Amino acid sequence: MKILIKEMAKSQWQVRLDQHAVTFRSEAEALAFTRLLEARIHAPHQIPVLHPQRAAG
Repeated sequence: MKILIKEMAKSQWQVRLDQHAVTFRSEAEALAFTRLLEARIHAPHQIPVLHPQRAAG
């Protein structure tokens, strides 16, 4: 996933996540959002184990 931060206007910042964009009022808000997002992306994730159903009978 590609994350970009871009200044749109004097008091408007945009964080782009591939095709999705989120707008913030300050660079600090945009950076905080980006840090949180990257932490969640890089956090360990467990893949659920699916157990096949046993045949009845």
